Amino acid sequence: MAESSLLDRSRTVAGPGYNRWLVPPAALAIHLAIGQAYAFSVFKKPLGALVSGNPDAPAPTDWTPGQLGVIFSIAIVLLGLSAAVFGKWLERVGPRKAMMAAALCFGGGFFIAALGVHLHSIWLVYFGYGFVGGIGLGIGYISPVSTLIKWFPDRRGVATGMAIMGFGGGAMIGSPLAVALMDRFKDTAPKE
Repeated sequence: MAESSLLDRSRTVAGPGYNRWLVPPAALAIHLAIGQAYAFSVFKKPLGALVSGNPDAPAPTDWTPGQLGVIFSIAIVLLGLSAAVFGKWLERVGPRKAMMAAALCFGGGFFIAALGVHLHSIWLVYFGYGFVGGIGLGIGYISPVSTLIKWFPDRRGVATGMAIMGFGGGAMIGSPLAVALMDRFKDTAPKE
């Protein structure tokens, strides 16, 4: 018999005496991380002033607030669509593989979007943060919820409520963290 991979569904079965209350904090942490999407508004001014360097006096080639709002819209639409489309796949392969796919999509979406910012390509940002990152959001959102429902059939509302609280609370952590990171790593060189 072949040994199973660390990500296989069979490896998610807990042994005797496992405390099921260790699962909700992990789900909460996942949702806090992906809930960063709700803090997207902190990126709008800096992204809208990439060329001019001044959000109050944008250059003609700076991105408009409307263009930037589309990024968040794409991500949220893809969150819902991917949650619906990949739900059955999650049930088949298990939460470990699904969360690996979510992490690769969500993180990879940031890297693609960063390349789009560097190249000043709004379409690449749409694709990276919106499309690829949005798929990661959807899979990352449903994986902990599905897992908690199975672990807490007697307390579904309490268990899933903790994870959902994390998604909404992600902006409380993501927003100040993003602002601090942008302040720390901003480019202070004069624009040409």
